[in-house]
Amino acid sequence: MQRRNFIKTATIAAIATSMQSSLFAMQSDKVKNITRKGKLKLSFRPYDLQLRHIFIIANSSRATTPVVLTEIEYDGIIGYGEASLPPYLGETQASVIEFLKKINLEQFSDPFQLEDILGYVDKIAENNTAAKASIDIALHDLIGKIMQQPWHKIWGLDKSKSPSTSFTIGIDSLDVVRQKTLEASSLYNILKVKLGRNTDKEMIETIRSVSDKPIAVDINQGWTDKQMALDMIYWLKEHGVVMVEQPMSKYKLDDIAWITERSPLPIFADESFQRLTDLPRLKGAFSGVNIKLMKCTGMREAWKILNVARAADMKVMIGCMTETSCAISAASQLSPAVDWADLDGNLLITNDLYKGTTVVDGKLTLTDLPGIGIEKI
Repeated sequence: MQRRNFIKTATIAAIATSMQSSLFAMQSDKVKNITRKGKLKLSFRPYDLQLRHIFIIANSSRATTPVVLTEIEYDGIIGYGEASLPPYLGETQASVIEFLKKINLEQFSDPFQLEDILGYVDKIAENNTAAKASIDIALHDLIGKIMQQPWHKIWGLDKSKSPSTSFTIGIDSLDVVRQKTLEASSLYNILKVKLGRNTDKEMIETIRSVSDKPIAVDINQGWTDKQMALDMIYWLKEHGVVMVEQPMSKYKLDDIAWITERSPLPIFADESFQRLTDLPRLKGAFSGVNIKLMKCTGMREAWKILNVARAADMKVMIGCMTETSCAISAASQLSPAVDWADLDGNLLITNDLYKGTTVVDGKLTLTDLPGIGIEKI
């Protein structure tokens, strides 16, 4: 019954998405009347992001994040994209570059053939989702620039409805956690805390000693016992925590469903969720899903996920990896339509190459620049 209901709501969402695509098509037809010529030209290069602090989660730590930056040029206009590659995703700069070398965009003479182009890219090889996202983001940026509109407007969204973004505090010594919390509390309305070790209560108590801001927690699959997890969630609620991400291993879906059914807080899927096809099996197991462009292949599929999840009465969060303002600004185009935002990846690095979406009084603030809303620094 649950699956039939999901299929029904997914169909409704597909119709809504199709209507939105038709609106995009009507807008793009107006632009196509302007004479343009040329071919799509793709270029790319590796780049390493330098983190402000060593980033520690339940099962790993790092001081840098490798990325691959992409550009798609058409008729003198350039769209920018990015593939962010934290080690746990399994993609590397070498694998992304190898994938991008297989792409022949010059066979397409019209960048508005969005479904055809990205469908072609998706079929080149399985997985490689961040590599695919780097093409998707650059193509959306290019199309928006040709249309002279940002994507939140193309999608019919009001940028003033963008939520506050959480700011991430990684697992660290209690003194460092205290200092990071003091710094973040004056700038952000929601704190996001990485948990999943035997110091979880100490982490929360340390943060609570210097801040009363709402807290979102990300367990990164760190808990192993469902009863302990549920007990911990009740304790967290008493200490001002408002949501929980991925409490247990993605392979323990039944245990997570048991927790979600009894939890006083919404439970979001992160490692359990990647692409649109994952949604049917997660309905009922989680309260909502965390959409990340690097995992779902980019803005095209993210928009579809958002609509299907909404129709299935699931909550929606937009998240990120450690990224430049390129990918963050791309993801933020969807932010007026989500329940939660965790788009702080660009705030964690020292060598951003772009200027785009910013955080003002803790709230995501989108630009009116066309495309994904960025400019090179």
